Amino acid sequence: MKRSSSFVALISLAAAATLALGACASPSSTSDGATSDGKLKANSLAAIQEAGVLTVGTEGTYKPFSYHEDGTGELTGYDVEIITAVADKLGVKAKFEETQWDAIFAGLEAGRFDVIANQVSINDERTAKYDFSKPYTVSPGVIVVKDDNTDITSFADLAGKTTAQSLTSNWYELAQKNGANVEAVEGWAQAVALLEQGRVDATVNDNLTFLDYEKQKGDTGLKIAAETDDPSLNAFVFTKGNTELQQAVDKALDDLRADGTLAKISDKYFGSDVTQ
Repeated sequence: MKRSSSFVALISLAAAATLALGACASPSSTSDGATSDGKLKANSLAAIQEAGVLTVGTEGTYKPFSYHEDGTGELTGYDVEIITAVADKLGVKAKFEETQWDAIFAGLEAGRFDVIANQVSINDERTAKYDFSKPYTVSPGVIVVKDDNTDITSFADLAGKTTAQSLTSNWYELAQKNGANVEAVEGWAQAVALLEQGRVDATVNDNLTFLDYEKQKGDTGLKIAAETDDPSLNAFVFTKGNTELQQAVDKALDDLRADGTLAKISDKYFGSDVTQ
């Protein structure tokens, strides 16, 4: 049967529309860090290596992890040095984007940076939304007492003793759970002052906090009496599914741990190896 000229025109229009829709469709992603049109995915390992820059989200006000020396100097810190060493292993430079803690995850999701380096603890809520590197900081909770204290050697020994804790911290809950009488303070500085003055028996906090205090002050007359069995694990954070970058960072961390770089950086800031 002969097709009318109007029918042929309709067929031609439909074909043209189909081609146009195909051209406008979003390119699909491929496993090598590129999209189907050959462009590299933002924040992918391939895109980072092509640009030569790993963009890192961090606070810049979180001493000793990410801060400016004397408030105005160059950005430095434990996390800053470790992620810089990781970037070097990847063959790129680390570029830091400073932001407040409350905005740091939103910045990662928006693509402002490729990774967060800011002592982020791994927990179930976060792992549901983000991917993490292997931990580069392992830190238990600890009971800190004066050197001559022999009454407290375990968390059970806190029963009936007085500890100084911030009421909004998980350390307050741990001390109270073990029967301590808690004196409320604003933070570590007040807690350790009361302990040194003999006005409380102990304070519970993160091991890193105590090690940093000893590193800065020298002989404090304090010691660790006990530590928790489940340490906090802190790691770098990536957007969900950025597997190639995550694996490359993990490989870099393995190499830096094996060659002693992680331990060296840790000893510089804490006088101890807190990386494993």
